[in-house]
Amino acid sequence: MSRLEAKKPALFISEPLTRDAVSQSLSVLSGILKSSYGPAGRLKQLHNGVGGCVCITSQSSTLLGHLSVSQPVLRVLTASVRNHVSRFSDCGLFTAILCCGFIENFRSLNVAPFTVIKISKHLLSLCMDHLKSEACGCRVSVDFSNVETLVCLVRSILTSKPACMLNKSEVDHLTSLVLKAFIFTVPCHVETNAVLGKCVIIPVKGRRVVDSTVFPGLLIETTDIQLEKPLAVKRTDSNMIKIALFSVSMSGDGFNPEEGTVAVHHGISLEASELNQLLNVGKQLVKDEVGLVVCQKVMHPSLKQYLKENGVIAVDRAGLSVMEPLGRMTGSQPIASIHSLSPSCYGSLKDLCIESFASKRFLHLIPEDTVICSLILCNRSETAWDELKRVCETAEHVLQLTVKEPLALLGGGCTETHLASYIRHKSSSLPASTFKDLDCSHTQYQLVADGFCRSLESVARSLTHDGEEILTDTVYGHCWFVPSGSPCVSKWSDLVSKCGCGMNDNTEDLSWRFLQGQSGSPVLQGCPKESSAKVAGLLTLDCFAAKCSGLQVALETANLILDLSYIIEDQN
Repeated sequence: MSRLEAKKPALFISEPLTRDAVSQSLSVLSGILKSSYGPAGRLKQLHNGVGGCVCITSQSSTLLGHLSVSQPVLRVLTASVRNHVSRFSDCGLFTAILCCGFIENFRSLNVAPFTVIKISKHLLSLCMDHLKSEACGCRVSVDFSNVETLVCLVRSILTSKPACMLNKSEVDHLTSLVLKAFIFTVPCHVETNAVLGKCVIIPVKGRRVVDSTVFPGLLIETTDIQLEKPLAVKRTDSNMIKIALFSVSMSGDGFNPEEGTVAVHHGISLEASELNQLLNVGKQLVKDEVGLVVCQKVMHPSLKQYLKENGVIAVDRAGLSVMEPLGRMTGSQPIASIHSLSPSCYGSLKDLCIESFASKRFLHLIPEDTVICSLILCNRSETAWDELKRVCETAEHVLQLTVKEPLALLGGGCTETHLASYIRHKSSSLPASTFKDLDCSHTQYQLVADGFCRSLESVARSLTHDGEEILTDTVYGHCWFVPSGSPCVSKWSDLVSKCGCGMNDNTEDLSWRFLQGQSGSPVLQGCPKESSAKVAGLLTLDCFAAKCSGLQVALETANLILDLSYIIEDQN
């Protein structure tokens, strides 16, 4: 077939970061992300302009998933951040804001991009070495025998998303539930390769947050089973309940005309033949002393009635989402065909009961060893519930990451300002051999280091949304917030009570100074110290693994974008 129009040549865009359109788009994206950051972040309403679902959020995964980005440079940035969030669930806004800061600060320097990239990689290695050292002043060890640090970590995640619309008592209640649910997922018997379980979140919208609760085991919503106490169920000789899990449809309409032609003899009924096969499966289940049958899809009413008459509880329409946790909890293998039934596919349960919550009724499956639990999550509106569900999933993932690496970083902007103070101190005392190895001058190194530190500090500045002044101290390098409209005083300690993370208070003379903007900040006389006295109370903490990854992803993505000399777009 001949072409209807001539093929267009590819569009070549040289030095894309010098283009006004790219600069403006980057500035707009950076503004959206910064205004969404932190507990006081501003909410964003996202919709497609032609109707459909409206989403209100301040979470990076939702923001970047709904934003339509046309600039190729920004597509690289958003794809990189979304990949980070898919792996760690946390620190998405931190990563995106920091990446934008690196790009904006580095491109304004009169230093070749290749040199900027080499120096910034060296600065990143200094940061990572510091964060992984015992002497790091913004790192906190997590002791799983003491719940206090875990409470701080979960609480910090829950309070960071204002769209959840939680008050203090609701935050306290959910923090307790999330921790309880996580503990349920930790195996009681630790093996060589222990695997954490899973928390299944069950939605109940229109109820109070404090009505939320957690159950060990799995809840499956059902309307067929009458409320009986105790629930009559067939048990084996060992007093366990044998369970069969079917992933195939048991509705009796297994022959789909759209899948092809089926040849049958005259007088043979496909429906009757299928039903007979289902009843044969039922007889086999009864013979094998199965007490519970769960079907992912639809089950034929005649089969359900037959099973019920023989003391077997049957649940259908369980859905795909419960299959994996149910199989893992009971040890059962999903049965994919009604024509082959192996007793080795069966699993076992300790007990069954009925739980009623709001207007819903659930079959509660209680295992011998709990690694699966069910969190009934309530919130007043659908929008707030959706946001809260994502936050609870993030908290669970962060706790799982913390098990692997039992560390946390100070939040509230303190890690960022501490690292900036550390880099300023470290970069002022490097040996001449470092500049020779990097093939750069001392001046070039200082310029890039200052841009690196300003980018870190810009993340801390993004936590303010109401005109607050930001201070940093010259002892610990922590971040301090002065409320807007505060009177002029001779001592900063009269206006600030605790630093952003809550680790330090105003009892010491910490020589506060303004956290300046693009002009940079003066170099500290010494290396920022580790806080000697811990303030009693709740700390604001961030996930160590997620933030370390975010720092690396932000710089690597910024360097990739800075190194772009051409964008080639196919116009056809």
